[in-house]
Amino acid sequence: MKIALQHGQVILAEIEPLRYEQLKRIGLLRWNKTTRTMTGTISLDLLNALSRIFTLPPFVEVERQRLLNVAGQVEQQREAPEPVALVKYPVKAQMFKHQVRGANMALLQLTSGSPEQGKGFAFLFEMGCGKTLTAIATMGALYQMHKIDRVLVVAPSSVCSVWPHDLQQFAAFPYHCEPLLGEKKKRLEALDALEVWPFAQLKIAVINYESTHRDGIFEALQEYDPDLIICDESQRIKNHTAAQSKALHKLGDKAQYKLALSGTPVQNNAVDLYSQYRFLDPAVFGSNFYAFRNRYCLMGGYGQHQIVGYRNMDQLVQREHSIAYRVTKAECLDLPPQTFINRYVKFSPADRKLYEQLRRSSFAELDSGDSITATTVLTKMLRLMQLTGGFTQTDDGTRPQQVNTAKLDALEDILDDYVLETGSKLVIFARFRAEIAAIENALRKKGIPYGSIYGDVPQAERGKIVDDFQQNPEAKVFVAQIQTAGLGITLHAASMAVFYSIDYNYANYAQALARIHRIGQHNPVTYIHLLVEDSIDDKVLAALENKEDIAKSIVDSWRTYF
Repeated sequence: MKIALQHGQVILAEIEPLRYEQLKRIGLLRWNKTTRTMTGTISLDLLNALSRIFTLPPFVEVERQRLLNVAGQVEQQREAPEPVALVKYPVKAQMFKHQVRGANMALLQLTSGSPEQGKGFAFLFEMGCGKTLTAIATMGALYQMHKIDRVLVVAPSSVCSVWPHDLQQFAAFPYHCEPLLGEKKKRLEALDALEVWPFAQLKIAVINYESTHRDGIFEALQEYDPDLIICDESQRIKNHTAAQSKALHKLGDKAQYKLALSGTPVQNNAVDLYSQYRFLDPAVFGSNFYAFRNRYCLMGGYGQHQIVGYRNMDQLVQREHSIAYRVTKAECLDLPPQTFINRYVKFSPADRKLYEQLRRSSFAELDSGDSITATTVLTKMLRLMQLTGGFTQTDDGTRPQQVNTAKLDALEDILDDYVLETGSKLVIFARFRAEIAAIENALRKKGIPYGSIYGDVPQAERGKIVDDFQQNPEAKVFVAQIQTAGLGITLHAASMAVFYSIDYNYANYAQALARIHRIGQHNPVTYIHLLVEDSIDDKVLAALENKEDIAKSIVDSWRTYF
């Protein structure tokens, strides 16, 4: 039998029948009937498996030892109690230990391949552990090392507008970011503008998963030819037959470096790993889904087509973690007790026009009035805040009318990624009854058990609803009206809360924060604010963060909010 290493591949030829069966059982090699050869992506697992079947030639053994050395360095970083940054990471924030550890591991792994062999790494961080900052630090380090010039970030639709904000907040390296949003023509124009950007800056394109496979866009992304692709919430490509997964596999095959960001543990559904790792590094689990399924899945049901269990899980987790770093909030001992995340969403052009019309008319009415009262200003503010939550008053003023779903779409992404994927509990705070009704409707459609407390819920029933959320493992979501459920109840069965909307009363806001961050909470807590870009949301939150009583100061400072 002959063996060669070419273009990042192991190539085996002149294979004897007995040896063929041994090689087939490895699960990382593909048979080519035409050339009568077996090929597989070079990896430590593959070379180790081959070394157990036959003695490797010296040049192959040298490569195995090199990869063994890299794996040892990665493991040293994983176990380092006080990690030291391998490079000066170009970020504006102080990185926590687990972030330094993760970025170090990623750099070692990503730079271990040959120019012909792309490498990948996964940050499997529980939500609230800062995987985006870690990815930005890794990206910046690769740019400083002259490894990358073009980046493609692929994210859920509601997260696409978050990346420009996070880059602005954290990146301490020169970059130019273009979110590819809107209709096809606008996306292509934005990508063209990025490609011809004349300055010496890292080019970063951000696009949603659903658009990657569209005619014209996929080809344009191929021509963009990114050096680094980041899949944010990579479980969105867990279905290996989905069009967006296939698109990322093809794009990933051309990219030198790949990162996957996800908070979902593999134990939930091991088969979901295949497609994500097919994108990251086919060397880990191979490029044949059915070979992967046969090795790790137990089949049953009609025609033996249903996955009924798993096997070889120790090997699967070992291979998964060979290019991944998994951390939970409980393991991140240096995390602050409270972490705040601002998740920005964008209005559509029509929604932005409606908002600006309301803002300008409100300003004009206030500016032309003889006397301004707090009640008048707060009423105008309320109308703007209703609109950022998706609603406006009908002409008769009797009921709100839903006019957009910007925040609701973002919340549904959080429900999918945090509640449905991980089984974790979540608290959602909202100000308006119409918002709560929309949230409840979304929960029912997704089949998520929930409890709600708002003004119309009788006092006698509220204790039972709280107890059910606290004690029943099946009760996953608690929806609370800020001004109603902010005081006197304990919700620390959850360690994460989403503020769908906020009001201008600091006392209400502070009480809401204290519902999950209180005695009995054993984990750091995470708060996510859903905010419409360039709107009153940001301004009200800034006032609350400064502990301002808006109602008392609004007469003198009303222009700040319009």
